[in-house]
Amino acid sequence: METVWLTGAEWLAVLRIGLGLWWLESWRHKDKKGWFERGTGIAWAADVAGKHKWPAVKNGFRTVVEPRPKVMAYIVVYAELALGLGLIVGFLTPIALVGGLLLNLLYLILMIHDWAEQGQNAMMALISFVALAAMSWQTWSLDSALGLF
Repeated sequence: METVWLTGAEWLAVLRIGLGLWWLESWRHKDKKGWFERGTGIAWAADVAGKHKWPAVKNGFRTVVEPRPKVMAYIVVYAELALGLGLIVGFLTPIALVGGLLLNLLYLILMIHDWAEQGQNAMMALISFVALAAMSWQTWSLDSALGLF
């Protein structure tokens, strides 16, 4: 593949790294004290899920998240950090891409009633899919250096 400046594989690595930076920014701007000590993130999600038009979302939230809000807060916040770091350095990249795709789809479904907020999740999911399908971990990654995948 001929491209300007970088090879096609290098552009895919740039896309993967950019997605990692996006996840890292999502982690960075969160009010961790609010999420961990006051439960603001999960409380917000509970409010959104409680008003959701799909019963499966309401029931799923009540079953999985509501009984363990502190644990879920840590999972969400540190999943975003792990995804960001994994994609930036290219470590366990296919796992990070699938995890990120699933997390973005979960966010997309939770916020299905508010499409104005869904551009970010839709774009991140699309980038995850492209980076996964094109095996973006083959260039500029620890996976490649270590011979993983």
